[in-house]
Amino acid sequence: MTTEPEEPTAPRLICEKLQIGHGADPLLPPLDMQVGPGDVWVLIGRNGSGKSTLLRTLLGELRPVSGVYNAREGSRLAHVPQRGSHDLCVPARARDMVESGVDRGWDFWRWGGRAESVSKALGDVGATELAGEPYGHLSEGQKQRVLMARAMASDPDVLLLDEPTSAMDPMAEHKIYDLIERLIEERSLSVIIASNSLAVLPAIATHMVYMDRDDQIVISGEMASVLADPLFQARYGNVMANGESP
Repeated sequence: MTTEPEEPTAPRLICEKLQIGHGADPLLPPLDMQVGPGDVWVLIGRNGSGKSTLLRTLLGELRPVSGVYNAREGSRLAHVPQRGSHDLCVPARARDMVESGVDRGWDFWRWGGRAESVSKALGDVGATELAGEPYGHLSEGQKQRVLMARAMASDPDVLLLDEPTSAMDPMAEHKIYDLIERLIEERSLSVIIASNSLAVLPAIATHMVYMDRDDQIVISGEMASVLADPLFQARYGNVMANGESP
């Protein structure tokens, strides 16, 4: 991953003919996408289609198989992983989880202000009252708010979320997307969401990447153009209108 000079309206992430995978063999055809301030990109595809692999590539955890991936100089990426990725046998309060986000990029010369940063992050996601609660005892919606606070504690401008509303009831799901929408407006965030839930995404999504590993299809672009693409229609039809999931 390389960096480019910062411009106020320039894309924060640029992928050109990017191919992803675990090693030398690509999972999918090349992908093109440009993620700018305020954009909400949704990664759509069945389990195993490569959504999480793309997120890990954007985070720098995996090297691209081929193609170009550039991040604008100064851009700060934060990741909200799937909630099941945390070991609940390790006791931790909600405050402790958020503090691990503050610790990213911490050094000796910036030791002060931890409590303030944690409190602000919890307040930004409406979870102040959860600070002292054991993380493992929280509801799925509360856990997601804490993980969002952990990500926001590092003051990112690009937020990547992996299945943020899995195992949630519809009300909790809507609340999480309402929170994401508010954070986008307040911080001019760029957001990339990998999700199988399509019922509430159209309200906030601006762009989409449709990924089908079995049929070797990648379609990316503005939301309306991807939804109208014949290859997408052939697989899902009008699932957005029906509130279904792939």
